Order: sequence, then structure tokens, then C-alpha cells
Amino acid sequence: MKNELVFYTNPMSRGRIVRWMLEEAGCAYETEILAYDGAMQQPAYRAINPMGKVPAIRHRGVVVTECAAICAYLADAFPEAGLAPPPSERGAYYRWLFFAAGPLESAVVNRSLGLKTPPDKESMVGWGNFERVMDTLEQAVAGDGWIAGERFSAADVYVGAHIGWGLHFRTIEKRPAFERYHARLTDREARKRAQALDDAAAAGMQPPQT
Repeated sequence: MKNELVFYTNPMSRGRIVRWMLEEAGCAYETEILAYDGAMQQPAYRAINPMGKVPAIRHRGVVVTECAAICAYLADAFPEAGLAPPPSERGAYYRWLFFAAGPLESAVVNRSLGLKTPPDKESMVGWGNFERVMDTLEQAVAGDGWIAGERFSAADVYVGAHIGWGLHFRTIEKRPAFERYHARLTDREARKRAQALDDAAAAGMQPPQT
């Protein structure tokens, strides 16, 4: 049944990552859009995510929040899509999912906020410094394969979304390796479908207040 999986999102949020993952998984789902008008703070949604943030999913009574976790969950919930390597081959898959959720996002957000870790305090933060994070990411996507091996996976959805946003908003450097990797991702039909759905949903909506 379609409503076995409910996707809570706003098209002007990180929910775009999960939409892309849902389209890659090829599963049926119901979309519930929450506007930036206080709807995310209402008790009904806070029961889904106490943080009052999107995205989230509810699948057969199981609630999952946090984009990387949702991507990993969906890859396992819909194995026929082939979006996760076999368990014995998941070292790189887990590594880059969590690298993007931790060091990459932290480094990019802190830099965007104008925050710089003093060199003598870099050992206190999980990402060290921005330049090292960028160099590490560049090495990960420099080849012709995908980030966790020869097959596209949920890790490419999550890491690729971060790179795509970073290139668009100029929060990461336009290195050739990043641009080549991103170009390959934009050709995926599931990504095109997801983008079209979110663009249509975003039309006429008010952006979040800052």
C-alpha cells in the first residue's frame, strides 16, 4: 500500500536528498509537505521528530530521521534497488556516508558561518580543518567509479547531494573532481524525477524565515 511509507518534507530543505533516494529506491510513498509556518513544531509532527525538523519517514510504523540514516534505511528496506553493497563489502559505503554527515557538513557549515577553528584546537573537532576535508573528499570522488566502489549506492546520493549544493551555493571549491562527479549524478533519471517533484512542490511556497 502506498501509505506504508510516508515522507515528511519541505521542498526547500534537506528533504530533497531523501526525495532523490526514494526515487532511486523505486518504492511507493506518500508525501506530506510541512510549511515553514510552525507546522513542524506542532505536537502531531513533534511526535514524529522531536527536533521539529524535516525530513523524516515513517515506514510500517518505523520512524527514521536524519538524512544519512534515512538513505541507509531505505537501501536496506528496498534491497531490490541495489543501493547498498553486501554487508561484507560496506566499509567504504559506511565510511563516506558518515564522513559526509559528520566532517563534511560540519566543515562546510562552520566555514559558511565565518567560524574558523584555531590551529591549536583542530584536534578537538571531528573534522580538523576545511582544507583537509576538501582534499579528502576530492580523493574519494576522483576516479571513474562511485564513492563506495564500482556500483552506485545510497552513499552517492548523500555525498553527491552535499557536493551539488556546495557547488551551487559556492560553499565548497569548484575542483574538477567535484564537478565531474556531480555531472554524472545529474544525469540519473531518479534525480531528475526527484528534482522535478520538489521544484513543482516549491512553486509558490514561502521560503524559510532566517
